[in-house]
Amino acid sequence: MIIISACLAGLPCRYDGKSCPNPEVIALTRAGKALPVCPEQLGGLATPREPVELVGERAITKQGRDCTDNLLRGAEAAARIAEMVNAKEAILREGSPSCGVEEIYDGTFSGSLRPGEGLCTRQLKKLGIRVRGLR
Repeated sequence: MIIISACLAGLPCRYDGKSCPNPEVIALTRAGKALPVCPEQLGGLATPREPVELVGERAITKQGRDCTDNLLRGAEAAARIAEMVNAKEAILREGSPSCGVEEIYDGTFSGSLRPGEGLCTRQLKKLGIRVRGLR
């Protein structure tokens, strides 16, 4: 089983209430080979919600609210799900403070990216799950 970012499967769970469907991910999901999860929703954040970016090790909204605990709870929940389904791989949404694999937004809310990984990506890698990112 593959864990995937729910927004890539076409589910409207992004911060702006939209999705970013990817045909490869949708095909895997329809074939029963992938399980969509949204760590930010699992962590208790609503959809839509304020944009969140990592500032240092903290997850901060554009208005300055600290959501680090939400993102950590969501990462832990996604990791528990991955363990339950014996996932060996994850396909996650690049740029996200939860799911970014190689790059995340830089914490300035300017639309600029920087090298880094999201909190869920870190948690899944700790379990030995192979993680790759998609835009």
